[in-house]
Amino acid sequence: MAHASVRDALGAAIDALAAAEVEEPRLDAELLLAEAAGADRAALVADPGAEVSPAAGRRFGEMVRRRLRREPVAYILGRRGFRNIELGVDRRVLIPRPETELLVELALERRPRKLLDVGTGSGAIALAVADELPDCEVVATDTSPAALEVARANAARLGLADRVRFLDGTVPEGEPFDLILANLPYVAERDWPSLQPELTRWEPREALLAGPDGLDAYRIFFAELGRHSAECQCILSPSGRQNACAVAVEVGEGQAPGLVGLFAEAGFGSIERRRDLAGVERVVLGEA
Repeated sequence: MAHASVRDALGAAIDALAAAEVEEPRLDAELLLAEAAGADRAALVADPGAEVSPAAGRRFGEMVRRRLRREPVAYILGRRGFRNIELGVDRRVLIPRPETELLVELALERRPRKLLDVGTGSGAIALAVADELPDCEVVATDTSPAALEVARANAARLGLADRVRFLDGTVPEGEPFDLILANLPYVAERDWPSLQPELTRWEPREALLAGPDGLDAYRIFFAELGRHSAECQCILSPSGRQNACAVAVEVGEGQAPGLVGLFAEAGFGSIERRRDLAGVERVVLGEA
């Protein structure tokens, strides 16, 4: 009995995934087959007549079945690339998105001496900053013990465990920071039914939903910043220091005006918005 070729295996998987309304059936099929065969994706696609071994075929079939249930490819593979690092991911954490790299780019611009990453999840932002700004002291927090397990494992695997301090909670008391980054839940409850099944069925709901308008988590965040302003030194304190503290947050489409209001209410004098590659106002930055 002849083994299936790469062409045949991919063709059948692409057809099945397309019928299931998966957004990128070809890319997903190629990624999964490369993983199943232990091959480089580019080399695999370049030789469509190559045989797929029975063992690889079985692995590939199981992966495709998982994808047909709309499980995200990153969870099936167990990893996701983010800037220059590769992160282990599973259902305990959100899958890092390209738009979140805007927060890392902002850190590279400002080159803080000490940075706080609130809602670290897989550790994507904190670990990318530690990787690219070796002189920066990085602290990362999350309220999910399970997420912190993932983040710490990623730090250890990347050799960055001594560069990032992970803490349970949100804003540590009594610590000043030059830059605070936050990627908190911002999905509005009214938008939940319209989201892709990859999100609603698989990713952690508590890391996505944030009340009727999607801003509840940020309201809590700014309230906590206000409570810690005296200890944190840089939040809501009189300006005039040489290095004023900045806070930057990621938001969803249409939410930037609401965040600008929260920054203004918290006493930030300088507020700006930054767009992602799709033109969405994705990051709001405030300077105390």
